[in-house]
This record gives sequence, structure tokens and C-alpha cells, in this order.
Amino acid sequence: MDEVAIGDGRLTIGQIRAVAGGARVVLEQSARNRISASRTVIDTALASGRAVYGLNTGVGHQKDVRLNEEQIRQNQTMLLMTHAGGFGPPAGVEHVRAAMMVRLNGLSRGGSGVSPAVAEVLVAMLNAGVHPVVPSTGSVGSGDLGQLAAIGLVAIGQGRAEHAGEVLGGAEALRRAGIEPLVLAAKDGLALMSSNAMSIGHGAHVIHQAIRLGRLADLAAVVSLEAIGGNPEAMLPVVATAKPYPGQHEVCRSVTDALHGSALLEPGGARSVQDPISFRVVPQVHGAYRDAVASTRDAIEIEVNAMSDNPLVSIADQSIVHNGNFHPMVMALSFDAVRPAVAHVGKLSERRMSHLWDAFFERLAGDGGPPSADHGPPEFVGMALRYPAAEVCAELRQLATPATLDVPALESNGTEDHATAAPLAVRTTERALGLLERVVVVELLLARDVLSITKPAPRLGTAAHEAVAGINDALAGRASADAYEAVLGHLRDSFG
Repeated sequence: MDEVAIGDGRLTIGQIRAVAGGARVVLEQSARNRISASRTVIDTALASGRAVYGLNTGVGHQKDVRLNEEQIRQNQTMLLMTHAGGFGPPAGVEHVRAAMMVRLNGLSRGGSGVSPAVAEVLVAMLNAGVHPVVPSTGSVGSGDLGQLAAIGLVAIGQGRAEHAGEVLGGAEALRRAGIEPLVLAAKDGLALMSSNAMSIGHGAHVIHQAIRLGRLADLAAVVSLEAIGGNPEAMLPVVATAKPYPGQHEVCRSVTDALHGSALLEPGGARSVQDPISFRVVPQVHGAYRDAVASTRDAIEIEVNAMSDNPLVSIADQSIVHNGNFHPMVMALSFDAVRPAVAHVGKLSERRMSHLWDAFFERLAGDGGPPSADHGPPEFVGMALRYPAAEVCAELRQLATPATLDVPALESNGTEDHATAAPLAVRTTERALGLLERVVVVELLLARDVLSITKPAPRLGTAAHEAVAGINDALAGRASADAYEAVLGHLRDSFG
């Protein structure tokens, strides 16, 4: 995707990721018309003298302090300068571009009253590769104020930005890109900050990772089922029909498709009439994970296409409304709900590893002992990683704790007395998904170890055969210390 247009349509997670990866942005005329119409409402309110938060009043605990004309002009730049704070390593360029795209799309919805020049400079910065240096930590989820202020500072020729691989002052980065610095009008600085675009853009990346890992976890369960000679009845379509959760239906289809061609599907192919629960409930547990991820994906796309501004402009009513749409509560809670599902998928994987461990030594005993080392010692990478995987599962359970309940009130007069902790919920979920990926890869390696000593070699389904062959190729000629990372890289490439 070389170009993403902002117009009348809804922006998708895929489009955000495309822009994050470098795609150009086009602001269509319909979006420009909405921005201009919204600005007209602001200009009318300003001329009327009516008190409007952040327009002709202060912000936060100074919400009822009226500003004179000179203060109105100065206040927007001061808002950016006083809110641009944070610490930790800079956020990645992809995360910054995603945030800029999310905020640009929000401005184009017509709820901000922002000057058209604000949208134009964001488009120009994205297309010219001017990427503000934004701290990775700096928000409690009631508007990513500090991080978005860092973006706003570059737009006006301050702050710091990366351009063409070099970190520069904001003014110099704009000059090299041929972009005139933005001159803020009333409300523009506040509008640039009034969003959780950083959390939402990051969330779009994380939820893509979660979707990919769902497919990888299904594959690991399939290869493990092949390795123990399990019974595939628990994954048949009738199971999905009997309890029609969307995620469970999707997992049953995913697993049965992956088993195509396997000897397990033939009469008498399974070793037992019924497998341990960690195999039988793959559709239910992986399905619950999928449903939690789908709910979070929907929440992200609603936030992406929402008007999150306070105060909010209604073009239809020609009015300005003070509100709390900046609070991404549903998205934050959805990310909190994903992590227990992640932990359960990891727990199921770890329990299946226990049965693979037993199967490994049973096969060794049945084959007369360890394989001959005449041609070099065999590499059983999965067996060597069984304990580290168990440690990771313990951490997954700790990460399942809710993040959204732990932010205190931030101002002494109680003005800002609730926050969503959306950035923490997203960041913690990303960490949990990274750990789950490692657990699932160990399961695949352990299942591969079992299959490598199974005599006679079973006839695997197409998906399991390709997975094992790919793992073997990745392991070929590598020492144990490098083998795991090689397989991890191979699987990331295979699952996008």
C-alpha cells in the first residue's frame, strides 16, 4: 500500500500500519471541507465572547480563568511547551508515524475546530519523513498530552525530529524537508494534544501482533497433536456448531484445515479415545483469546475514527460541547482483557509441553535408548528449553493483572481525578504477547523433537509437515545457542 487517503471512509488498522511503515498520505477534499466547517464554528464562538475551554480560557485547574486577546494568541504555544514531557527511550519511528496518522484522521472528522493548516503540516511531515522525537513514557490515558505535544512542537519548528536518518532541531528538520513551520491559531495547540493517538497507534501494532500469534498458537497445538498421536475429534465442526462463539468456530476451522492429510483423521489414527484437557480445549481457550482480540480490534478502530476532542465541535448543530470523549476506556479495558486470555493460551501450551516431554522419553525407551551419536550429537532444542518456557508462563500470569485501575488523581483540586492507563495496558499487552510467542515457539520445537525420534515416522498433515520442515531448515548447521532465535525469526517471517 503506497498511499492512504483520508476522506469519507473509515480508517482501518491496516491503513494505519501502512502509514506507520512509510506509505504516503492524501487528504481528500471532503476531509478538508469538514475541517474548514469545524473551524468556522470555533471562529464564531471566539467572536461571540462565550467562554470555551482551552479557546479563551485556561486549561486544567484554570478552566474558569478567562484569557485576553494577547493571552489567547500566546496560550496555544505555551500549552505545547508546558505539556511536552516524558522519559525513557524515544518511541520508534513506526509508532510516531502511527500516532500522527491517528491524530490527523481524528482532526479530519470535524470535531476539533482545528485550523486547516494543522492538518496540512501533519500530512507534509508524514510524506517528507519528518518524525518528531517522542518519549516512550508520558501518558496516563486521558489524552496522550505530553507525547502529542512533542509532535506539536516540531510542527511549529521547535522540539527535535528525525529526518533522513539524522536527529535535528525541529526547525532544521522542517527546513530540510521544505515545510513551513505551523503558526498556531486559537485552539490549535490544544487540538493537537487532545487525543490518545499515541496509545491508539501503538495499539494497532499490538493487535496485529495478537492476531498473528493466534494463528501461530493454533499451529503449535496441531504439531503437538501430531507428535503425541492425539485425537482430532475435539476440533471437528460439530464442536463449533454446538457452542457458536465466533472465536471457537474460527479455531476449529483453523485446526481441521491444518490437519488436512494427516493420518490422525483416519479411523484408528489416534492413540487414545480422549486426550488430556490441554489438547481437547484448544478451540475453547484459543477461541476465547480470538474473541478478546477481536473485541479489542473493534475498539481500536472506533477510537481511530472517533472525534475525541474536548471541547467537541458539532458542525450540524453549530455548537461546541465540553465532554470526555478523550477517555479511551473501552479500548483500555479491552487490552486488559486480552492479557488473561494470553496467559491461558500460554498455560495450555505449557501443559501440552508436559505431555510432549513424557512422549519424548517414552519414544526413546521404546526405541532402545538415546539415538546414536556416531554422526554427531542430536540437537533437541525444544527439550532444552522446556524449563525456561515454564518460567515465562509464570510471568504471563503476573502480567494478566489489570493495568487500568492503578492511576491516582493528578491534580490537587480534583479536576483530573480519573485516568484509563491505556498506554500501560497496551504496553503490558505487547510484553505479554512477546512472551507468549516464545512459549509457543518452544512448544513447536519440543513437538518437532518428539516427531524426530518417532518410528515409523507418522504421516503428518500438510501444515505440520511444512512447519517441521521449515524449523529443520532454520536449525540446519546452527549451534544450540543460535538455534532458537533462528527458528523464532523464521516463524515471524512465515506468519507476517
